[in-house]
Amino acid sequence: MSLVPNGPVPSAAFVGRCLDQLAERGFSRVVTTALSVPEQAGFLGAGFDVEERLHLLVHDLRRLPPAAAAPLRRGSRRDRFGVLEVDHSAFRPFWCIDRAGLDDALAATPRSRFRVASTPGPRRGVTAYAITGRAGRHGSLQRLAVHPLHQRQGLGHALVLDALHWLRGWRVERAVVNTQLDNEAALGLYESLGFVRESSCLSVLSKGLDR
Repeated sequence: MSLVPNGPVPSAAFVGRCLDQLAERGFSRVVTTALSVPEQAGFLGAGFDVEERLHLLVHDLRRLPPAAAAPLRRGSRRDRFGVLEVDHSAFRPFWCIDRAGLDDALAATPRSRFRVASTPGPRRGVTAYAITGRAGRHGSLQRLAVHPLHQRQGLGHALVLDALHWLRGWRVERAVVNTQLDNEAALGLYESLGFVRESSCLSVLSKGLDR
């Protein structure tokens, strides 16, 4: 369950009605996107619990290191199976996405950039990927994953820089990314490239549905 960008914060009554509709359609559990503290009120009032807390990091895009040399290319439909394999290898089950989740990530903003790193050869197996979103002067690194067998090779570094340079090229003024509180590797990567942690955290909420 996600909120409409720049839309009103939903009330507990509205969230409750949405839950009733989802239960009627056969859903057994609902998970929100990452929500700020003000955005959480209606969900908490409707009985949601905090599933996980996340750091929010911000980049003003004023100073960027040069783009890194890496075998990156535009992602395509034929890469999607490999992208999901990387995603499931890189994240624990709660954070993994499926085909619908990948489609949602690509369509979450008016403009997006889908980049992959791959092994050479005709099969071009995907080793890492990133999805970056742009809405006006605001940008977000929406998804980043590197296969465990290809980590510590600079692929994550190259994909993040590719995203930031793309956003700055479109005169984006602010880019954000979030990650788990205990994901020290991701935090170290983002902060090494100029992201700064916000003082407040985001939360992902969840609720089981009675059927």
